[in-house]
Amino acid sequence: MTQQARRLRARLAALGAVGATALAAAGVQGAAHAADAPLPVVITGEDRVDLSLHSDNGDPTEPQVDLRLDVPGEEFEGDGEVPAVYRGEYTIRIDARGLKGVAKADLPCDADGLVAVCSGYDLYAGTTYNRLGGIRLDLTDDSEAGDTGSIVVTGEGEGLEFTPLTVDVRVGGPELLNRALSLPKDLKAGETFEPPLGVMNVGGVPSEGAVLRLYGSRGLSFPDDFGNCSSTVVDTGPLLRQHTEVLCAFPDTLEAGAAYTLADPVRVKTADFALHDIFSSSFRPLEPGEEKTLHEGRRQGSGPDLTLERAGDADPAQYTRYAELDLPTTNTYDLELTGASASGAAGDTVTAEIGFANNGPAWISALRSGGEPFSFTVVAPEGSTVTSAPEKCRTITVDGSVPGYRCSVATPLLEDARLTFPFELRVDEVVEGARGRVAMPDWDNPFDSDPSNDVAWIVLNAPGGPATTARAAPTAARRTTRRRPAPVTGTVPATGPARTTPTPPPAAVRATTPTAVWRSPAPRAWACSAARRCSRWGSARPSWCTSAVAPAATERQPSDARVAVTPLWGRSPPRRTLRPPRDSEAP
Repeated sequence: MTQQARRLRARLAALGAVGATALAAAGVQGAAHAADAPLPVVITGEDRVDLSLHSDNGDPTEPQVDLRLDVPGEEFEGDGEVPAVYRGEYTIRIDARGLKGVAKADLPCDADGLVAVCSGYDLYAGTTYNRLGGIRLDLTDDSEAGDTGSIVVTGEGEGLEFTPLTVDVRVGGPELLNRALSLPKDLKAGETFEPPLGVMNVGGVPSEGAVLRLYGSRGLSFPDDFGNCSSTVVDTGPLLRQHTEVLCAFPDTLEAGAAYTLADPVRVKTADFALHDIFSSSFRPLEPGEEKTLHEGRRQGSGPDLTLERAGDADPAQYTRYAELDLPTTNTYDLELTGASASGAAGDTVTAEIGFANNGPAWISALRSGGEPFSFTVVAPEGSTVTSAPEKCRTITVDGSVPGYRCSVATPLLEDARLTFPFELRVDEVVEGARGRVAMPDWDNPFDSDPSNDVAWIVLNAPGGPATTARAAPTAARRTTRRRPAPVTGTVPATGPARTTPTPPPAAVRATTPTAVWRSPAPRAWACSAARRCSRWGSARPSWCTSAVAPAATERQPSDARVAVTPLWGRSPPRRTLRPPRDSEAP
C-alpha cells in the first residue's frame, strides 16, 4: 500500500462511519465511472533525447525527461484542496533496459537498475498535480556516436486506460550550434538590424536538413517574406507572451563538422517603443517528413526561398547553443507620478487618486525578470489617516520611521500606460496645507528620461482651496483645526473663545507677564514659560523672542502633532511626539 493510500485510510478511520462512507463513496464513484468507460490517462514527457559527445548535456542535476500523467477534465485553479478525479491505486512502470550499453539512466520512484515502478492513489484533472518525476540521461564509457536506445513507460490501474510513452535516445547524432551574436552598436528604436546568422554541425553524423527558428518579443518583427518560411504573431493576452515567431525549413544535408551561413540577410525590425526586447535564433535538425507539416496553421511566405551556403573554415568557439540579444538598449521612458488635493472638515473622509503613468516612448518589458514590478511610496498628510488603500498597496515604514504604503505597478508596462491608485483619507485634524509625499525609489535609473516628475504630493485643505467647515464646539471625536504654514505673532487670553489669528499683547503686558498662554480651538489650554513658547513656534516665534531665549526640551504638546522645532541658531533637534497636557495642568 502506498503512503498516500495509508494516509487516506487513516483519515477514513478518524472521520468515523459517516465520514468514511462519504469518502469511500467518492472512491467507489470513480471506480463506477471507470467500470462503464475506463478513464483515459496519457503518460506525457519528452519523446526524444539527443546526447552530445561534446558537452555535459545540460545541468547534471536536471532531468531531460519530465514524466507526468494527463487526466481529462478542467485543471483546478485557486486555493484549497485540489479535488481528485479518480481515487484508487495505480502503478507506472519505467523500463529503460533498452539503454543498456547506450546511456546511463537515473530513474525516479522505486528503481532497480534500469527498471522503476511508481505507485499512486489520487489522480487530478490536467497534468500539474500528476507529476511522476524526472529521468536524467548521461553518457557511459561505452557510449559511441550513432548509438540508439529507448525507454518505455506504461501504466495500469483498475478502471484506467493508460497511453504509454516511448522515449527515443540517440548518442552523437547531428548537433547544431548557432553563430554567436553581438549587440549592434548604437541601434536605435525604429531601426532595422541584420544579424549574422549561421549554423555549425558539431555532431558525429550529418543532419538531413535543418529548421531555423527566429523569435522576437513584442517590440520586434521580421519584415522579410521568404517562401520556405512561415510565421505566427501573438499580439493578444499577457504582454510577457506576445511575440512573433518565424520557422524556416532547409531540406539540404548539413555535413558533420561543417559550418553554414544564410545566402541572404534576415532583417529584424525594432518598433518605436522597443527597449530590451528579446531576439533569438536557433537551428535544429529537420525531422523526417517534417518539411511537409512544419508550416500548417501558420502564414507562409510568398517570396523566394531562403537558403544555406557552406562557409569556409569555421572556429567552433564562435558557435553556441543559445544565440540571443536584448535590443535596442538606447531607448527611454518617462515614469510620472501625479498627486491629488482634497478638502474636508475634521471627521470627513476624502478620496485622493494618485496617478502613475508611462509617458513613453518606450515600453517597460521586464522580460528577463519575468515581470518584476515597479513600486512607489505614499505617506498620508499630517492630520489624516488612511482608511482604505488600493489592493496593490501594502503598509510599510518609510525612511525607517514614518508610516506609509508601498504600491506596486506590474510589468510589462505599455508605452502609454495610465493607472490610478485611490486612497480614502479620514481628516482627523484640519491642518491647512498639509502634504503627504508620493515618490518613486531614490535610485539612478538611466532609462527614465525625466526624474523630476518621480515625486508628487497629496495636499489637504490647501490655502485658497474650497472652504472647510468646523463645528463651533468640537467634541472629543473631532480634533482641532490648525493652520500649518501661518505663523502666530501673539498670545491668546486664558479665558474666552479661542482665536485663529491671535494678536500680540501690549508692550506693558509683555514686560510683566512671566508666562505665555497658548490655546487651541479645542476647549482646553495650557501655560508654558516664555522660553518654552519660543521653542515651540520655532521660526514662527513671536517678535518679542530673542536669541537669548534658549529652547526647552520638556515642552508638552498634543500626541497627534509632530512638530519640527527650529532653534534660533538654525539647527533642528530630532523630531519627537509629546503627550497632551493633563486637565490638572490647564491654566
